[in-house]
Amino acid sequence: MKNILKTEKKMKTHKMANKLFFIVLAAFVSLTVFGQEQISVSQLDLAKLPKGIKYEGKIKSAVRWFDSLGDNIVIVTETGIYQSKKYTHENDSRDAELFAYHFIVKNDSASLAWRVYDFISDCTESIEASFIKNTFQVTDLDSNGIAEIWVMYKTVCHGDVSPCTMKIIMYHGNQKFAMRGENKVCVGLDDNGNCFYYGGEYKIDYAFANGPKEFLEFARRLWDKNLMQTED
Repeated sequence: MKNILKTEKKMKTHKMANKLFFIVLAAFVSLTVFGQEQISVSQLDLAKLPKGIKYEGKIKSAVRWFDSLGDNIVIVTETGIYQSKKYTHENDSRDAELFAYHFIVKNDSASLAWRVYDFISDCTESIEASFIKNTFQVTDLDSNGIAEIWVMYKTVCHGDVSPCTMKIIMYHGNQKFAMRGENKVCVGLDDNGNCFYYGGEYKIDYAFANGPKEFLEFARRLWDKNLMQTED
């Protein structure tokens, strides 16, 4: 009889342990799914643009997704180096422009939510004005169903080895976040062949300083990853 009771007790303990395991596992899976990226981004079909979409420059990235704001389209463009009619010029100076557009689509008609614009104008030296590779991202770091849209780029007009102006611009809904500074360059070598570095500093705006910590942490990682000057 004692052996039977012991066996029944072991079976109950085993069942409780299994039940507890599956409860913990289910909770873990739920947390994992909740914490994962909820924004599903697809490449924009440029042959089927909704009405109202206008942009300047050559497309570098064009994506579409749905979130709590609705049907979203972002188009990122560069003009390259050319002479624009927007600016006055002396001699053979040139220009370059950058754009990022966010559209909200309703009934197959798009309206502009915001635009990022930066440029170099009337430059007689070497121009750099480009979005940094693999930095355009759409995230939902705070898991609130509204995407964060990230662009990072560099601009400069110079005739020497010097840092570029570098910026991270992020939009969360209509709120703009910005990190501004310079990238880091090797400006010379010491007697042992080691680089003298210059640049790399940045400043964050009020939105980053007072916003969700996930945003600032992500921005700092993005900055550090792309800190060094590289050839595109």
